Amino acid sequence: MEIITILKRKLISFDYLMLILVLGLSIFGVVVIGSATRVAHGGNPLAFENQQLWVASGVVLLLLAAFIDYKFIARFYIIAYVVNIGLLLAVQQFGHVMVTTGVVRAVDVIDGVGIQPSEFSKILMILFLAVLVERLGDKLNKPLYLAGILASIALPVFLVAIQPSLSAAMVVLIVSLAILFAGGVSFKYIIPGIIVMVPAGYMFLLDILREEPRLEQLGILQDYQIARIIPLVQPERATADSIRQTMQSIRAIGSGQLHGQGLHEGTLNQLNYVAHSHNDFIFAVIGEELGYIGGITVLAVVFIIVIKCLYISFKAESMTGKLIAAGVGFMMAFQTFVNVGVAIGILPNTGMVLPFISYGGSSMWVNMAAIGLVINVSMEQPKKSAFSLFEE
Repeated sequence: MEIITILKRKLISFDYLMLILVLGLSIFGVVVIGSATRVAHGGNPLAFENQQLWVASGVVLLLLAAFIDYKFIARFYIIAYVVNIGLLLAVQQFGHVMVTTGVVRAVDVIDGVGIQPSEFSKILMILFLAVLVERLGDKLNKPLYLAGILASIALPVFLVAIQPSLSAAMVVLIVSLAILFAGGVSFKYIIPGIIVMVPAGYMFLLDILREEPRLEQLGILQDYQIARIIPLVQPERATADSIRQTMQSIRAIGSGQLHGQGLHEGTLNQLNYVAHSHNDFIFAVIGEELGYIGGITVLAVVFIIVIKCLYISFKAESMTGKLIAAGVGFMMAFQTFVNVGVAIGILPNTGMVLPFISYGGSSMWVNMAAIGLVINVSMEQPKKSAFSLFEE
């Protein structure tokens, strides 16, 4: 009877609006992936069909993450970190080359089905740091403890970066630092960090502009990665190959104008001029075929999801809950910003998914589980309405 009572309470307090928003984006993503892979014109339906499976299984993960008490899950934060490092090391030993990217980022779990540990690293680090920061309390701002936390962040960031997957490494790093900020790290550390990072960034750009960048010689960046950055900082040195993807994406989005050319009717997309249109450049498909209205609607839904995550963080009873919700919100916001920024040409070309819309099983599972944890945190709060965004 007690279990039934707890289940009824959770069902009453369940954030149905968040579920509807996430399901809406995910189903919309399946539709757009179908158009991106030209299934209506005889294209290979594999990605379209697979994404349906990823969404369905992702919803199961969302519900599990929502209904299994997150405080129980949080007990295993050390195990989460060990699993994270273990999976990232497994990529180096047992990873296979991904067909779409040509780099080693995936590990087979069963025959024919693989996962990308770099994606799972995002949610595992959110869980690990959220619990660790709460348990440290005031010790967070003691130099020795803070140095230990930064070292624990640096290890997975390094292991992700050397795959190479700089975009995923950036997500892990930015989200981890955001959790430290939300957890109360002192400005006496933040301000010196900013003072160091600004000139370091300037030196980074100066090195990129050299004929023989030291970053390339040291193996920190590959030549193709440098070629993607140069058009933004020195456009006159850009080559046709380095800007082709971005320019086609911009043309596709611009040609959509207000209402778009219609689903399955985008000229550049249907003629396969937009590379990686079902994952990294899926926003170009949205812009061309559904226009400004389609693009701004997607961004509005993501914005609402992010705001809800941050609001749930603000209202959460425990520090762990606050940091989980904040971390997920930052993750969704950062990935969306980078994906769309690349598509419209304000950021260098880097592989970053658009949450719930881009093709990919690992990213879908991680995003679904992350939202499930946020809903879990929100169940602690008394609610007047499951559909309310802001409650006093």
